[in-house]
Amino acid sequence: MIYPGQAPVGYLELAEILRDRITSGQLRPGARLPSERDLSQTYDVAQMTARAAVKLLRDEGLVEVVRGRGVAVRAPLEPEPVYVEAGTWVSARNPTPAEREMYGAPDGVPLLVVGHPGGVPDLYPAHRYRIVFQDS
Repeated sequence: MIYPGQAPVGYLELAEILRDRITSGQLRPGARLPSERDLSQTYDVAQMTARAAVKLLRDEGLVEVVRGRGVAVRAPLEPEPVYVEAGTWVSARNPTPAEREMYGAPDGVPLLVVGHPGGVPDLYPAHRYRIVFQDS
């Protein structure tokens, strides 16, 4: 709720409020986020602002669209380590639609690209893997 004298809420502030509710456990994995309409009424923002805040949380991988239910808090995953050696390079990029499906990467989750000297890069969805550099 917005109170008199309080600064207006933009999509970044609204996303921060929702992020705090998720990380504090107030909104648990599987819990439905309020609708854009409810968010706009509660925080006195336009529905477009609420939509942008939810999109930001989707892009961060905190929430997901569940067909027939709306937007729900995503269950956190413990990332599996990928060990890489010296001389390996790592970057990240957004997957193509085919890669998203192939690697099971939800909307907003990038692919980690691990390049090996003289080899073809390996791809890993960032929500399921973490890169660990080994000493040589």
